[in-house]
Amino acid sequence: MEQRSHFSSLSAMLFALFLSLLAPANALYFYMDSTVPKCFFEELPKDTLVVGHFNAEMFDPRINAYAENRDLRIEISVDEQFDQHHRLVRQTASTAGKFSFTAADSGDHKICFTPSQAHAGGWLSGGQVLGTIKMTLDLAIGETSAIESDDKGKIQDIASKVKDLKGRLEDIKREQIFQREREAEFRDQSEATNARVVRWTLVQLVVLGVTCAWQLSHLRAFFIKQKLT
Repeated sequence: MEQRSHFSSLSAMLFALFLSLLAPANALYFYMDSTVPKCFFEELPKDTLVVGHFNAEMFDPRINAYAENRDLRIEISVDEQFDQHHRLVRQTASTAGKFSFTAADSGDHKICFTPSQAHAGGWLSGGQVLGTIKMTLDLAIGETSAIESDDKGKIQDIASKVKDLKGRLEDIKREQIFQREREAEFRDQSEATNARVVRWTLVQLVVLGVTCAWQLSHLRAFFIKQKLT
């Protein structure tokens, strides 16, 4: 038991040393004892984005190899060591998943993976077998890392859709302006037509009045002449 503890401590130190020598995009795998957390420390500058993709496999003695186990669960936690162990991330996922966080301040961050089982009574709760779980981890540090390319592609796709939507809104706005101009032109034409109709009606009334006055004057003169004769 003591040898196993020394071996776990040594493997954790080697694992942390290995991470410190890696490039901003780290791809590696390591082994974990069942239900025993595996933690490592990462010193991060302020406002650094970290994205991790992981995949866990459990040793299957029937096939003498590591394979996916649906009952396996992985709990991920990220704590700020410099801020009274303030927890940034705590999530439980299946055998494969993703986590991300942004460093609120510069300092050491403790990243832990703890295996567990979805249902009680499974063989994970039994004996502690060294190297029961194989964990593959792709850790991307910084926004220029390769693992973020998918996320950046999604963001670019969303930005493209937003730009297209903005263009459509501009088209709708231009169409509305055109329709308002058409309506204003039609209204001006209607008002001009109504004004001409009113003027023509007034001219007709004046002509009709003059014609009636002339006819009355003519009839009066005619009747006066008839009386004289």
